[in-house]
Amino acid sequence: MAGIDIAVTGLGLVTPGGIGVGPSWAAVCEGRSGAAFDPVLADNPVRISCRVPGFDPEALLTARRAHRLDRFVQFALVAAREAITDAGLDPLTWDGARVGVVLGCADGGPGTVEEQHHALREKGADRVSPLLLPMQLPNMLAGQTAIEFGATGPNLVVATACASGATAIGTARDLLALGRCDVVLAGGSEAMITPLVMAGFAQMGALSRREDDPTRASRPFDADRDGFVAGEGAGILVMERVEDARARGAHQHGRIIGYGATADAHHMTSPHPDGAGVEAAVRAALADAGADPDDVQHVNAHGTSTPLNDVAEARMIKRTLQGDPLVTSTKGVTGHLLGAAGAVEAAFTLLSIEHELVPPIANLVMPDAEVDVKLAYSATSMPIDLALSNSCGFGGQNTVLALAPA
Repeated sequence: MAGIDIAVTGLGLVTPGGIGVGPSWAAVCEGRSGAAFDPVLADNPVRISCRVPGFDPEALLTARRAHRLDRFVQFALVAAREAITDAGLDPLTWDGARVGVVLGCADGGPGTVEEQHHALREKGADRVSPLLLPMQLPNMLAGQTAIEFGATGPNLVVATACASGATAIGTARDLLALGRCDVVLAGGSEAMITPLVMAGFAQMGALSRREDDPTRASRPFDADRDGFVAGEGAGILVMERVEDARARGAHQHGRIIGYGATADAHHMTSPHPDGAGVEAAVRAALADAGADPDDVQHVNAHGTSTPLNDVAEARMIKRTLQGDPLVTSTKGVTGHLLGAAGAVEAAFTLLSIEHELVPPIANLVMPDAEVDVKLAYSATSMPIDLALSNSCGFGGQNTVLALAPA
């Protein structure tokens, strides 16, 4: 399927920067962090997170619909609605059999699980909601999206930890290239900021403990970084074959021209110290795109603000991409959106290409001495002909997307 270009005709975002593409893009361009003290985590070892501000599911989805959906599905439906509208498509008139849904998440609905486990322990088994499974199962992310928009084509959820959203986009590209469908809603959604999940991350030592100054806690590539800040949200892309988008006169935000996916086969949580797995994914994405390593002008890095990831990824970029691309990580603003991160960051990379603007790395003051790549200290205007969006997950799963202008 090399040489198959897929157009992105719609974008939808729900992030700690705001609800919608406009507020989210403005936040990352301004380097405005969404991290704050989180009352839900008041009894946890780490009490800060990046929440979506002002998210009112009843107002956005109706009370009846919202009460039957876990937060991770609520985010996806709101983002998908924006993306479909942006693409100029109408679910009431499209051929639903030719519309696929491929979404990613790392966990599903842990908020619902924790709530119902509390009901079980405190009130007994007969007080557990019959909606427990329909609300928390990961596949409901795609299933409920199909119900909402009448998409009866291929329907699946992928789980590659924090690479899930990017893996979903790559899988959607393959479905379009194979002719399995004509339109795919692709991306990721996550709502894992719960006491139990965050306690697990804290016990692993993965989270920043900079509680005295939350907005400066997520600081990718900085020498003073001490872990990631957990975020939540969703990113949904409407994807079509380029010729189909042109035929209906659709606006194109950009093209997905390459996809690489690999495994480190190294450790269940730590990245390969030299970034060997993500390097292989980069090379696969570039080969798929018919491009050379020195063609890359911009990288939206995985850049988690953890000690191990940032150095390993920087070493890989320095070793692999000879054109000295400008590197950013938008996690300084959004925190780590876990299974949604790859999709949201792919959307930001497409916006960088479209607007010829690379967002800054928020909170980057002094780079780690072992990071020897060109970093975006401020918002930088530049034309971009080829960009990469890198995503990595626990288990050593890596996904890289190669993106280009329309």
